[in-house]
Amino acid sequence: MCGIAGTYLWPDGGPLTERLTKTLAHRGPDGAGRYEHPAGPGDVHLGHRRLSIIDLSGTGAQPMVSGGLALAYNGELYNAPELRAELEGAGVRFRGTSDTEVLLEAWRRWGTGCLPRLRGMFAFAVFDERTGELVLVRDQLGIKPLFLVRRGGGVVFASELKALAGELGGTLRVDEAALVASLLYYWVPDGRCAFREAEKLPPGSWLRFRPDGRTEQGRFYSLAEVAAEGEAAAQDSALWPDLDAIIAESTRKHLLSDVPVATFLSGGLDSSYLTALAARHRPGISAYTIGFRAEDAKFEAMPDDLRYARQVAARFGIDLHEIEIAPRVLDLLPRMAYHLDEPIGDPAAINTFLICSAAREAGVKVMLSGMGADELFAGYRKHLANLLAVRYQRLPRALRRPLASAVGRLPVATSRRGFRSVRFAKRFLSFAELPEETAFRRSYTMYDRQELLGLISPDLADTVDDVLTEHADTYHDNALSDAVNRMCLADARMFLPGLNLAYTDRSSMAASTEVRVPFVDVEVVKAAFSVPGHRKIAGRQGKAALKQAAESILPAEIVHRPKGLFSAPLRAWMSRDLAPLVGEVIEDGALVNSGFLRRDALRRLAAEDASGQEDRSKHLWHVLTLEYWYRSATEGTQ
Repeated sequence: MCGIAGTYLWPDGGPLTERLTKTLAHRGPDGAGRYEHPAGPGDVHLGHRRLSIIDLSGTGAQPMVSGGLALAYNGELYNAPELRAELEGAGVRFRGTSDTEVLLEAWRRWGTGCLPRLRGMFAFAVFDERTGELVLVRDQLGIKPLFLVRRGGGVVFASELKALAGELGGTLRVDEAALVASLLYYWVPDGRCAFREAEKLPPGSWLRFRPDGRTEQGRFYSLAEVAAEGEAAAQDSALWPDLDAIIAESTRKHLLSDVPVATFLSGGLDSSYLTALAARHRPGISAYTIGFRAEDAKFEAMPDDLRYARQVAARFGIDLHEIEIAPRVLDLLPRMAYHLDEPIGDPAAINTFLICSAAREAGVKVMLSGMGADELFAGYRKHLANLLAVRYQRLPRALRRPLASAVGRLPVATSRRGFRSVRFAKRFLSFAELPEETAFRRSYTMYDRQELLGLISPDLADTVDDVLTEHADTYHDNALSDAVNRMCLADARMFLPGLNLAYTDRSSMAASTEVRVPFVDVEVVKAAFSVPGHRKIAGRQGKAALKQAAESILPAEIVHRPKGLFSAPLRAWMSRDLAPLVGEVIEDGALVNSGFLRRDALRRLAAEDASGQEDRSKHLWHVLTLEYWYRSATEGTQ
């Protein structure tokens, strides 16, 4: 894992690339490299920060230059050994053992034709000295980021938006539509960017720049097509995949490393499954788990994850490290706003950063995460809830109305504790009678249309409709007849790259640690969409097919335990650490003073949360993260 940056046909590209690369030092503290090619048909500068994982010697240094090609690459290729063997069979002679060199030679032999053959996570730039062309590439599923700004026929790019914003901040303007989208979701969708001129290279695509100023963009992977092919295969039960074998193989490949590898272990199904599989190949592997202070966990009615994590560790000989999450939240908020690049309101980013920091202090550079399993195998409560909503709609209206009214009067919390079941019931009733796409969106977003319109400047009303239409278009852009897999596809296209993969990359790299996601693997994804929806949600059990696969190695207590949340005790933080800050942001914050947010609407949110009648802690937390991001973006400190 590394950080890359560069310029192509850009004024003062050399000094700019050097500054961009310096900003990315946390992504690669083990080394720095530069490449420039000022003569000939193209003018390019490439920068690289190295986190040494495979081939720790100088032969793995970047940018890597060989035979007229220059490569700056961020990521890992898990099928590098197979590609290396194939290339060696064709006569290629390698100098070292890095996957970077494998990628460079694969590009030399197959060009963009090599991209569908790559199995891993990657974002890279490759320059051809003979043609003067620069190509930017991002992996199939958007695991690794790549931000860019185009002007004329030139481009400047970097692994993180903060590098571009810091150097081009005087010319980049905040995109208010992206901020509206972040309020809806609590993250900025992958198809948008927090600054107007900046953009993210879409997953599974490449972008070619030519010295005459022309550009060409292509796609080498389509999730919608993969899902459609999977649904066709799922019609024949004889073609249903062996999930256990496929996930076991992916886990084994993700262990490829010349440095120690550890795992996240929450004690939940996904992390326990991966940790158990990893222990087969790395006996005594380390794992890291988190816990919360007793008073915070009780307030949030959180499950006791530590008990399950300890059980898994004892059963499989895991070296377990326990971390209590009791952070100085006021200190971490501005720090995380900086590292996350865009306004992201998921407090799980703090958990990831603290776990990775602890692992890094212990000498661990690589960690495996169970991320992606919930999205691909329908493991979130929203998946089951949306199916239950269809049944709820069949109840007579005379029953539904009094039920909704009664639940609406119940508090979600008192001064002593929270009521999780009431919170879930209110959430369910907020979307249970809506049409499919609208219900799915409402089941995991922060506001409905009217609430969002009431929160922001009236001048942005059209933007709200644009954001909602974008979700509808993405949700309906498929040929699937299976309702469960329609939800999974929408999550894999929006939720995964926009939120979970984004905060995981930025939070882990802030701690100079690489996080790998074996479930977000092209072969696992292909298998996931070959599983029909009725095998993902069976009765009232989500992730049923994955649970069946995991039973081959995990005890039933772990497989079928209640689902935990990789989150944080927000209500406790709000009532204690953050209450004064919430008041300050509402009364005199930059977002309110700019007119973007309405003070009266924020006051209502805070009052509802303080009374315990509604749970607005997540809404207010995101307002705080958005405020810190907005201040840095508009004050030039990004």
